[in-house]
Amino acid sequence: MSKDKNPLLDPKRRSAATQMVHGGGKRSPFNETSEALFLNSGYSYPSSQHAEDLFLNKIAGHNYSRFANPTVDMFQERMALIEGAEAARGFASGMAAVTNAVMSQVRAGDHIVAAQALFGGCRYVVEDYAPRFGVESTLVDGRDPENFARAMRPNTKVVFIETPTNPTLELVDIKAVADIAHAHGAKLIVDNVFSTALYQKPLELGADLVTYSATKHIDGQGRVLGGIVLGSKAIIEADVHTFLRQTGATLSAFNAWVLLKGLETYALRIRQMTDSAEKIAEALASHPKVNRVIYPHHKSHPQYDLAKRQMSRGSTLLALDLKGGQEAAFTLSDSLAVVLISNNLGDAKSLITHPRTTTHARLTEEVRLETGVTPGLLRLSVGLEDADDLIADLMYALDQV
Repeated sequence: MSKDKNPLLDPKRRSAATQMVHGGGKRSPFNETSEALFLNSGYSYPSSQHAEDLFLNKIAGHNYSRFANPTVDMFQERMALIEGAEAARGFASGMAAVTNAVMSQVRAGDHIVAAQALFGGCRYVVEDYAPRFGVESTLVDGRDPENFARAMRPNTKVVFIETPTNPTLELVDIKAVADIAHAHGAKLIVDNVFSTALYQKPLELGADLVTYSATKHIDGQGRVLGGIVLGSKAIIEADVHTFLRQTGATLSAFNAWVLLKGLETYALRIRQMTDSAEKIAEALASHPKVNRVIYPHHKSHPQYDLAKRQMSRGSTLLALDLKGGQEAAFTLSDSLAVVLISNNLGDAKSLITHPRTTTHARLTEEVRLETGVTPGLLRLSVGLEDADDLIADLMYALDQV
C-alpha cells in the first residue's frame, strides 16, 4: 500500500463540484458533518495580551462578527476555492458587494469607466453615487473593447463590467478589457452573476475583482440575501476588508450558513437549469411573435463566437423581445401558469420580469433603448421545473398575445 499522502487532501486538487460540498469546511470539537452555525456577535479572550495581539493582527482569530465570523469564513473560503481566488469577503447583499468593490478602489479625483449595459443598481453606483464623492464616470458601449480604450484617462482607476449583461445578455470581452485596464494602471471589476462561477472565470481572464449577488444562484432558492467579492489577497485584505469593516455591510452568520447549504447543490441546479434554458431558447427562436431570443450559446446571438470562447455554457437566463411591445409582454407574463412574475433570478423556480417597468424603471426611456431594454423585452430566469412544461407554458402564453 502506498505511503504517499492522498493528493485530494489538498483542497486545490479537488474539482469544483467537490469544492462546492466540502470547500472551506471547518469542524468544531463535536465533529459535525454539516457546517456549524456561529450565531454570536462577540468573542472572549484568554488574556488581555491575546486581545491586544488580535486587534493588532499579530495572531489569527476573531474579535467581532462585523469583521469576521467562523461560519462566514467557511463561505468565503469555499467561494474562493470555487472561483480560483486568493481571498474573498461576504456581504449582506449583492449590491453591498458591488458598492464595496467599486468604491473601495477609488478616491476623490479618480475616474471610472463602465459598460453602459448594467443592472440598474450597479449603474446607479457608478453614474450617480460615485460622483457625490468626487469620482467621475464614463459609460461606454461594452460590446467593442476599443470603446473602453478611448474612454480611459490618466486618473482612471476602475473599469467595471457585467457579462453577460442584465437583462439584454450582451457580452463584454473580459480579456481584452482587462488588458486595456491594466495598460492604463486601472483595475477591472467583473459582475459575474449571469454566467455563474461554473461557466466563466473572470480572474483567469485578467479581472482583478469578481462580484456576485449570492442571493441568486448560490442560494438559488429564494431564502436569503448575500453578496461576495473575490480577488487577490492583497486587494481583498486591504481595500475590500477595510471598507467592509468600517461601513458594516456584513454578511450574517445565518445567511452564510444557508449559502453554504446552497453551494452543496449549486452545480446540479445550474446544470439542469442550463439544459432547460438551451431547450427553451431553441424552441422559441423561430416563433412568429418573437422578434428575437437572446441566449449566449444560441447561434443567433450576435456575439456567439465570444460566448463560446469566454463561457463554457450559456447559463440559466435568456431574454425574449416580443413584436407586440409592452402590451404583448404583459399579456404573455399574465398568461403563464408555471413561470412566476418576479424580478429575482437564479432561483429554483422559473421567473419572468419586464425590465422596462421593474429593474430598469428608474432609467430614462432614452437610456433604456440605448441599452436594448425595449418595451417588448422580457427576461426569463429558468428554474428546475420540467423543461417540456416550461416550453408548453410559454407556448400557451404566446398564443394569447
